[in-house]
Parts: sequence; C-alpha cells; structure tokens
Amino acid sequence: MREYYSITELTREFGVSTRTIRFYEDEGLIKPVRRGRTRLFRPSDRILLRQILRGKRLGFSIAEIREIIEVYKAPSGEEGQIKLMVDLISEKRAELEQKRRDIDEILQELDAAEENCIERMAELRISQ
Repeated sequence: MREYYSITELTREFGVSTRTIRFYEDEGLIKPVRRGRTRLFRPSDRILLRQILRGKRLGFSIAEIREIIEVYKAPSGEEGQIKLMVDLISEKRAELEQKRRDIDEILQELDAAEENCIERMAELRISQ
C-alpha cells in the first residue's frame, strides 16, 4: 500500500473533479496532509473518499455522510456505524418509495389529461 496519493490520482481513480475533493476537504470529511500548497492523501483518505462517493450515490446528504463517519470514529465504532446505516437506509428507502408513488400518480394524471386532449381533438376534428 502506498503512503500517499495525489489529488490528480484520486480524481482519475474515482472519476470526480478536484473541486469535488476540495469540497469534501472543506466539509471536514477528509483531511489530507499539506506540504505547502500540495495535498497528499493517505490511504485512509482514499478509503473515506470511496465511502463518501458511495454514500452520495445512495442518496445520502453530506450531513448524513458526516454522521456515519463520526459514528465510526466513536467508541461504538463499526457496530454503531452499522446500526446507523440500517436506520438511514430504511429512511432513504421510505423516501424513495414515496417518490415512486408520487411519480406513478403524476403519470396517471398525465395519461388522463392526454387522453382528454386526444378525445377533444377528435371532437374538433384536429389532426395530430
């Protein structure tokens, strides 16, 4: 395992911009070593970045990701983190299921509106 990674190496590996990595640094989620203006990322920063990006893909906010990281560092460690993750995943699932119901309802309303328009066009002898 390497001692340090450059920001360029991490941007290439994870397909994100340097701005994204600097944002996570500004948020206190990762803390690279500084040598002058150069940021040097430890393997632990690389792992954290991977977890942050995974959390973002799953739809977690920065605040939720921060909470997960902080719980991991707390005395309860991985056990606390896993319990928190289960709770957050359950909440996220419920939110997405509600969004799915909302989308299905909107699609039904759009179908009905379209059908009404097509019927009215036929009545008025308007071609599509």
